[in-house]
Amino acid sequence: MGSTIVVGGFFGDEGKGKIVSHIAFADKPAIIARGGIGPNAGHTIEVSGRKFGVRMIPSGFVYPNARLLIGAGVLVDPRVLLSEAELLEDVKRVGVDYRCAIIEKKHITIDKDDPHLSRTIGSTGTGCGPAAADRARRTTIQASEIQELSPFLTDAAAETNQALEAGENVILEGSQGFGISLFYGTFPYVTSKDTTASQIAADVGVGPTRIDDTIVVFKTFPTRVGEGPFETQMSEGEAKKLEIEEFGTVTGRPRRIGWWDPKMAAYSAMINGATQVGITGLDKLDPNVRGVDQYDDLSTKVRTFLREAEKEVGVPFTLLSTGPELAEIVDLREEKLKRA
Repeated sequence: MGSTIVVGGFFGDEGKGKIVSHIAFADKPAIIARGGIGPNAGHTIEVSGRKFGVRMIPSGFVYPNARLLIGAGVLVDPRVLLSEAELLEDVKRVGVDYRCAIIEKKHITIDKDDPHLSRTIGSTGTGCGPAAADRARRTTIQASEIQELSPFLTDAAAETNQALEAGENVILEGSQGFGISLFYGTFPYVTSKDTTASQIAADVGVGPTRIDDTIVVFKTFPTRVGEGPFETQMSEGEAKKLEIEEFGTVTGRPRRIGWWDPKMAAYSAMINGATQVGITGLDKLDPNVRGVDQYDDLSTKVRTFLREAEKEVGVPFTLLSTGPELAEIVDLREEKLKRA
């Protein structure tokens, strides 16, 4: 496996946490490193009936044998990080790059009180945008200056590259989705940073020649939280008929639901340099496939959808999620990559 990046292909909430966690248990990485913006994105994982929502530590934490790193490019809210570290039996598993910029209380206040950010853009109010702006102005505090973080401080880039040199597997975990990238998303209704695979590699400090696979995660029915264009958005009535109702992990706001968007999926795969695709929510397309873990047991409806979507995107669909639980997945990576 080597190094694998996992990123979102639509507007976020694609189920990256589930995909990362599955790959972790299957491929046993030495390190799972998080890139992305900061605690404005939540990842939800369901394991054996228990549901976890995390915003700072990598969602692959459910695999107990990996070192969990937060790359230098990530904004850190110490309060969120310390509370999430309590989920772990061994807090020594967590490493925070000493160069991470810190989200201070003033950043959260600005985020919530600024009418442009809070109302027009629909910010999560977690302080990421104002902290990112201060980082660009070179006025933020770094993690190395925060006493409470001293037990976690490390050089995440050095650790990750040393693991790769030693022939270990590494997962780089992104946050948010392609559609809200500061560069490629629906500007100005975007987040405060690029969200593509290239950015995630840079956040952790892994050079482009060291990336072996990029898995872009899509959702059968894309969703979007907050403001901004959503070309394939369906009506509330249509979503109700399909029994799809979702809420944001961080904000709790209802998610807008859309139909599959082949044009956006293909463009996202291109910009991200996708080598594989993971897709979630197939059980929403056909509830009869809930929990299926073999391709031949998928319904004709789902297999037809997958064949068409794979043609549209031009990248192998190798990880097919059939429900929210970690075990509810069809993993075709070995089979499809052999054929390729």
